[in-house]
Amino acid sequence: MKTYRKELWFNTPTRRAFINITPMVEECVRESGIREGLVLCNAMHITASVFINDDEPGLHADFEAWLEQLAPEKPYSQYRHNDTGETNADAHLKRTIMGREVVVAITNGRLDLGPWERLFYGEFDGQRPKRVLVKIIGE
Repeated sequence: MKTYRKELWFNTPTRRAFINITPMVEECVRESGIREGLVLCNAMHITASVFINDDEPGLHADFEAWLEQLAPEKPYSQYRHNDTGETNADAHLKRTIMGREVVVAITNGRLDLGPWERLFYGEFDGQRPKRVLVKIIGE
């Protein structure tokens, strides 16, 4: 069995963002040379997420509005975590809602995704460097 590991780095100019990382992960699959196996993509920060969904701007706006209703950024005083001087408690909650990781099958050297599925990096407390781990195993 072969293995491959790469870190994808992000530093968004905004506090929150959704970035389609599908092309980057496809490049990792090509670099790995693995034809049949699995790829794991996980956010390596507790205020960021990796998830699968459609690459449609209206849906992304809906995610933003929905997440803000579930875990509003302000007032900061509503969260005990922010008593430590932090202002990112909402980002921790948003990450929990959107998930830490995805696993995708690799079939015949390609990501085995549904017709509209794309991989996304979700940033909820940006403006600093963060990374996503891509780990591929297979033959």
